[in-house]
Amino acid sequence: MYPELKLFIGGTWRKTGRDIPVVNPATEEELGRLPCASVKDLDDALQSAVEGFRLWRRTSPRERADTILRAAALMRQRQEEIAQSITLEHGKPLKQARLEVIRGAEFFEWDAGEAMRTYGRIIPAAQGHKFAVHHQPVGVVAAFSPWNFPMSQPARKIAGALASGCSVILKAAEETPAGALHIAKAFEDAGLPAGVLNLVFGEPSEISGHLIPQDPVRLVAFTGSTTVGRHLTTLAARHDTRVLMELGGHAPVIVCEDTDVQSAAVSGAVRKMRNAGQVCTSPTRFFAHESIFGAYAAGFVARAKATVVGNGLDATVEMGPTANDRRVPALSDLVEDAVAQGATLATGGSRLGERGYFFEPTVLLNVPETARIMREEPFGPVAVINSVASLDEAIDLANSVPYGLAGYAFTNRADYIDRLIDEVEVGNLSINTLEASMPETPFGGVKSSGYGREGGTEGLENYMTVKNVWHSAGIC
Repeated sequence: MYPELKLFIGGTWRKTGRDIPVVNPATEEELGRLPCASVKDLDDALQSAVEGFRLWRRTSPRERADTILRAAALMRQRQEEIAQSITLEHGKPLKQARLEVIRGAEFFEWDAGEAMRTYGRIIPAAQGHKFAVHHQPVGVVAAFSPWNFPMSQPARKIAGALASGCSVILKAAEETPAGALHIAKAFEDAGLPAGVLNLVFGEPSEISGHLIPQDPVRLVAFTGSTTVGRHLTTLAARHDTRVLMELGGHAPVIVCEDTDVQSAAVSGAVRKMRNAGQVCTSPTRFFAHESIFGAYAAGFVARAKATVVGNGLDATVEMGPTANDRRVPALSDLVEDAVAQGATLATGGSRLGERGYFFEPTVLLNVPETARIMREEPFGPVAVINSVASLDEAIDLANSVPYGLAGYAFTNRADYIDRLIDEVEVGNLSINTLEASMPETPFGGVKSSGYGREGGTEGLENYMTVKNVWHSAGIC
């Protein structure tokens, strides 16, 4: 059920002299051994990417799109195999893993279409002169994907790069490598030329420290924590290398007094526990108007308590384990700090069981602003619900952290909606839904949540350069 793990460099699969275990977070059993790239492996990947770029950039947009679509079709056909691998290595319920495979395929399908729409333009000029704007692929991309979505997060990076005509070296997460491996296998079977897509694993700092300073690397695309993103941005800046950063969040949810309280509460509890809360857009800080706070909190807590937690291979399970052994103590520390400062622990707050990295669905009420969890993204199944007296207060609190990736609100009032759109400082605002993005919409953050966008018509812009051409009919 779990694939043999290898690097994919220059169109061939290879093992290495050093490997590390990949562990099932639900059982703590070893699934396989992950090969760690050496400096030579990285140099080989870089040379292969340079050669792959020379060919791929000259491949017509139609041919690039056709190859990407063939690979996406293979991923859809292999949905069950890929989903099983994701659940084993990450722990998420199999139903959610299946949906992740489809979502990843949709990223490829959207960007394949965009590959044929990277339009330039003609600018009016004086007689005898032509001004033309061209969009051209930036070059070799060094991409880094996180562990929380093993297939769809690598898909975002690879789709944008390949659709634009770039080659890519992807360093996928050590905890969850199989999703990226399945993507590479699909592209190999779809006929992607050797060297256009290269897949490596290993020590993150070693790989980033070696690849980013290399001259052929023209873009660093990263999804992960703000701390690591800042480090990579600094490293890239030393070499004048462009970056695309999708960093951490701490998403607010503003629940106004005019909403359907019970429906909003159930929706919030279900979405908070999706992927065990390990989502950069996960709703975390809930600000409910004081007139509905009691009813909203009661409905939320009741649904959170009812969450079925267990091994993701069980069809009845709604929430699996956290992804690694670091998450449980980190979440426990945040909960203990909040309670020590006066918060009410309404449900959960502890590790579940003695085997696997399970943490209870947890709800904290009336958490003081001084608690760490009000400033630090928990990245786990922990929700904070606080009472607010007005929309003004809710917006101020929503904007009080340095993050601005996703924000949510529940209201039917047009005047409230106008204010939310104008004043909430996020890159993605959702009203009366807790969905944050689709392949056809641009996704990214503001403030410390990063810069650049993936998806939508804006998504390929990061992977391309703009060239202005001035053509004079005569020497002037």
